[in-house]
Amino acid sequence: MAVSEPLFRMEGISKRYGGAIALKQADIAIRAGAIHAVLGENGAGKSTLIKIMAGAVAPDEGRMLLDGKEVSFPSPAAANAAGIVCVFQELSLIPDLSVADNIVISNPPLRFGMIDRRKQRQIAEEALARAGAADIHPSSLVKDLPLSRRQMVEIAKALARKPRLMILDEATSALTQSDVEKVFGVLKRLRAEGMALIYISHRMHEIAALADDCTVFRNGRSIESYPAGTKTDRQVVELMIGREYTGVFPPRSKSVEGDKPILSCRNLCWGGRLTDISLDVRPGEIVGVGGLDGQGQRELLLALFGVLRDIRGEVEVNGRPVTLKSPGQAKSDEISMALIPEDRKTEGLMLPMTVRENLSIASLGRVSRWGVIDRASEARQIDELLKLLSIKAATIDMPVAALSGGNQQKVVIAKWLMTRPQIILLNDPTRGIDVGTKQEMYVLLRKLADAGAAIIYYSTDYDELVGCCDRVLVMYDGGIVRELRGADINEHELIGSALNIKANASLQEVSR
Repeated sequence: MAVSEPLFRMEGISKRYGGAIALKQADIAIRAGAIHAVLGENGAGKSTLIKIMAGAVAPDEGRMLLDGKEVSFPSPAAANAAGIVCVFQELSLIPDLSVADNIVISNPPLRFGMIDRRKQRQIAEEALARAGAADIHPSSLVKDLPLSRRQMVEIAKALARKPRLMILDEATSALTQSDVEKVFGVLKRLRAEGMALIYISHRMHEIAALADDCTVFRNGRSIESYPAGTKTDRQVVELMIGREYTGVFPPRSKSVEGDKPILSCRNLCWGGRLTDISLDVRPGEIVGVGGLDGQGQRELLLALFGVLRDIRGEVEVNGRPVTLKSPGQAKSDEISMALIPEDRKTEGLMLPMTVRENLSIASLGRVSRWGVIDRASEARQIDELLKLLSIKAATIDMPVAALSGGNQQKVVIAKWLMTRPQIILLNDPTRGIDVGTKQEMYVLLRKLADAGAAIIYYSTDYDELVGCCDRVLVMYDGGIVRELRGADINEHELIGSALNIKANASLQEVSR
């Protein structure tokens, strides 16, 4: 591959927030016609770096060069005008507007001073097609689209601005596998057209499939840049975390088959999305839920937590029949259940509120007396959880929005651990967080199981199901089609079961 001069370069970039250093003398060089992966743990400085590139944050020190000329971006609009566009993990779409309205919102086509609806639709259709999402109708309301399709709209919105440098921050974390493959094809085509791309992902297989160049960040510093493929995954992870990378998953616990289940379901049904779900979860077990995305896994967790209405079937907790009518009932002392939601930004946290307020909101009954919060008890419990989960926060009275993504996810988990649940439901909890934080979470889940919790763990990452779970229930079309145990918990069996292939049929036979 011929080496070309960088299209965009950052030199000696530093940024401080009060006493916290987000970036310190960071450097990066991005080539046109190349995909540059930026790697690092949450809190390593990646988000601050791209916010500076995008004009959302001003650096304290250093300089940026575009086409060899020094530039500064006082606003995102200035960065867009220079051809730099971001696709953030947190969507910037307005739910009550149409797809077309969102795509052209910053620069709508005008005719006689009014928005030209025909031209707007044409622009939206072209952008959606370029993003590999031509099946999304421009007139659809964003709020009516599932999360994965909204992410595709976000990518189309960025492409409509005709960028020279496009930054994708965990842009595939909410996508189905089918959409991920489409995005990969789009990015490779854009690279061939000469666009420069920055790709941030914690999925190492995506980096291996896409990247031409890589830069690793740690503790706000750029540690090393290197051509993709010249380092092993282990070497890359050790650069990211600054220590030797040992076993990812903790050892499984002893068998709990003889114990009575904490949670039992029989013939659980909901509309056309859940069909005759029967399962048992014992104390000390981590039971995985697998299958292709959208086969009823999320609905199962929501049904168990009392979110869905008109559920049919039987549920028992500690041998006693219960009716799950609301999340409040699910987290009551009688049932003692917690749900770690899929989207921490919209379902798990109140971003403008403080770390302390977010941590204690689900446990106010436990830290209050006669309606008055016992601040000493609250502080003691919060301190225990901060230490248990190694949550990095300058102060618990800072907005939770100021934390890194990994620390925000830890706050979501800590909030529910503060309720002291006996049943823990997890909905893809490691989506969009770094390998170091993931490893901490795997250890924590095993500790919780060893302490007697019953855990149901839905994950879209097959490695997690293989490494974390004592059993895996594979769902297809709203039902459980197979239970995997022991040596059968492997990627081959997971994929075959997810496709509802009979156990004695090979993937090669089906592909033919």
